[in-house]
Amino acid sequence: MALMRYAEALRLAMAEEMERDPSVFICGEEVGQYQGTFRVTEGLMQRFGRDRVVDTPISEIGIAGMATGAAMAGLRPIAEFMTWSFALSAMDQIVNHAAKITYMSGGRIQCPVVFRGPAGTGNQLSAQHSQSLEAWFMHVPGLKVAMPATAADAKGLLKYAIRDPNPVIFMEHAGLYSQRGEVPEDPDFVIPFGQAAIVREGTDVTLVAYSHMVSTCLKAAVSLHDMGISAEVIDLRTLTPLDMDTVLASVAKTHRAVVTQEEWLNVGAAAEIAARIGEMGFDDLDAPVLRVGGADVPMPYAKKLESAAIPNEQDVIAAALRVTD
Repeated sequence: MALMRYAEALRLAMAEEMERDPSVFICGEEVGQYQGTFRVTEGLMQRFGRDRVVDTPISEIGIAGMATGAAMAGLRPIAEFMTWSFALSAMDQIVNHAAKITYMSGGRIQCPVVFRGPAGTGNQLSAQHSQSLEAWFMHVPGLKVAMPATAADAKGLLKYAIRDPNPVIFMEHAGLYSQRGEVPEDPDFVIPFGQAAIVREGTDVTLVAYSHMVSTCLKAAVSLHDMGISAEVIDLRTLTPLDMDTVLASVAKTHRAVVTQEEWLNVGAAAEIAARIGEMGFDDLDAPVLRVGGADVPMPYAKKLESAAIPNEQDVIAAALRVTD
């Protein structure tokens, strides 16, 4: 195990896979010479050369189109968006081409492309750079969606994504890049998709989370423990595929659930997860499933307003107290 930042773990995952497989390459705006806006690709052009770390024009649809075509031709591209908000310009390529080509070709053409980059709310990046759009991509058949919460998961999930024969939406939270954690140095370390992790055991309420909300729920669980409430915290890791078995087993034990997300609460990932708990685990519930999410507003730039729009530890505690009352 090595102690490293979330961003370093991502870089290590890409470097190991590029060493292992010569068909893996990186493309995106300023990923090479500038070494990435958040320095995730730092040093990779110097190590692997310009043919495998490709600086592209400022065109998200061009990046997505090139990466999709390269994947269809047998390569394994890792396409970086400077922010997932910018990926909206490439939705046609992602949704109509990458996600559907295997289906449209009757399985004859695979599209092993990873679209990655910073997502999540906060960091004073304002309304056009601080959106969490995972629910949009969860909605599309053919796409897989991964959202790691720790440095170890960042490495293990990204390596698995690069090896996956399907297009993967890989969302890294900008607020996690500098956080440190222990990461396995084993180059064969991968975390398969669809395997949630129980990161804190509990008996009274299940807190379901992913990405940055995992740390928020863990903090809330500590405070709840001081109030005499034992909270179990589940890190989903991936939203597609979604590990409902782990969630439902936890709910069968605690009989209460709070599902959390950073994105706008209206028609979000938490709504889908809460609905599935209601459909598949209704008999185990002793209280309605509650959701915690962001305010239904464009993200403000002012720090105090931004903080008010993002769910925090107190929001999770309040929801947990409601279902355990």
